[in-house]
Amino acid sequence: MSFSCRQCVIRDLNALNSINAEELEEINRNKKSLQFKKGDTIFSEGAALKGIYCLRNGKCKLSKLTPNGKEQIVRFLKKGEIVGHRSVISNSVAHLTVTALEDMEVCFIPKDEVLELFKKNADFSFTLTKSICDDLDEANSNLANMAQKTVKERLAEALLFFENIFGVDNEGFISVTLTREEIANAIGTATESTIRLLSEFKKEGFILLKGKRIKVLEKERLQHLTEGY
Repeated sequence: MSFSCRQCVIRDLNALNSINAEELEEINRNKKSLQFKKGDTIFSEGAALKGIYCLRNGKCKLSKLTPNGKEQIVRFLKKGEIVGHRSVISNSVAHLTVTALEDMEVCFIPKDEVLELFKKNADFSFTLTKSICDDLDEANSNLANMAQKTVKERLAEALLFFENIFGVDNEGFISVTLTREEIANAIGTATESTIRLLSEFKKEGFILLKGKRIKVLEKERLQHLTEGY
């Protein structure tokens, strides 16, 4: 299925909202609409990217392999966000692996189109560059958290983050399903520690667990945990 860029509201959420009608038509002619199933790899660390990916819907994780071969999740993305732009602009291989957390529809925009826009449209290049800077700031913040916060504090912060970025379903559960291993990889700890802490949070009434689904019950108390008290 192909989607028209002219009628797409998703582009208002990213750098594509700064391009004019003629540029938008050029993108519309050359983009490809792709579909990924839950668990599919959109692209892998070390790959030479031929374009960028605009997420029409769904959620994905960005991960990196540590020297010992363990997956470290560094970011999560949702609909409206762009991925791959850092590697395309810097003409380098992909720094991360991007994996679908659920079925997704994605628009692929070829590298030549992106670079042409980057050279000709100052608003587009500024917005895209700012996005890259924001990503790096977030990465630096995450590194600081890993070094300074306990695992318990990081888990509390992660649960609040998941609810904030992904929202909740009609039953109040966080609207993304992550395995215990994925949560552990996101906060930099062992899966066993994550399972133990989630059970502890449940006993203390901070959260409700239903299979892999998680509902935050006590936001304020979790927020206090993230701050070390």
